Amino acid sequence: MARNSHALERERLLIAQEAARLVLDEGLDDFGVAKRKAAEHLGLGATRNLPKNVEIEAAVLERQSLFQTDAERAHVAALRRAALNAMRLFADYSPRLVGSALKGTAHTTRRVTLHLFADSVEEVCFLLMDREIPYQLGERRLRFAGDQRDIPSISFVAGDAEIEAVVFSVDGIRQAPLSPVDGRPMRRATLEEVEALLAED
Repeated sequence: MARNSHALERERLLIAQEAARLVLDEGLDDFGVAKRKAAEHLGLGATRNLPKNVEIEAAVLERQSLFQTDAERAHVAALRRAALNAMRLFADYSPRLVGSALKGTAHTTRRVTLHLFADSVEEVCFLLMDREIPYQLGERRLRFAGDQRDIPSISFVAGDAEIEAVVFSVDGIRQAPLSPVDGRPMRRATLEEVEALLAED
């Protein structure tokens, strides 16, 4: 006999709560992986009744409001300071902070993700070379309305943080990629907005 809607909703809630724990405690940043792993932890590995990404994000924010420690808050603030320093370095490329350091959910990760806007990725590389900062080139696949694109990225270490700078064309500032959580344009914070967040921290 099919389970009633209340039982299905309860199952989805439990998976979302466990996925939120995995995101915050184990640093998983892929909600798809987190919810499948959560279902396995709960003995529900074969279920198709998985929560939506927005449900997981809501559970993450709820768990954070209940259980975030001073050390976790300090870690987020340290990542935001690292982001701010990198954004000042890249001031000529209209830097924007995105992802878990912006949202305040980066409890275990060391990664800071920035979006930059330049005529070419090479000119950003030249800036790092001029500052004698070792870096690695890569790509980040991002989803836009109607398609997916591979966008060049530059990664380097700054203190305890790993900076990933995704380099868009100059006009890329007008169209943010879609969030993997809710499918809406990603929130991008300016240098001034990150300064304001740090003032609140």
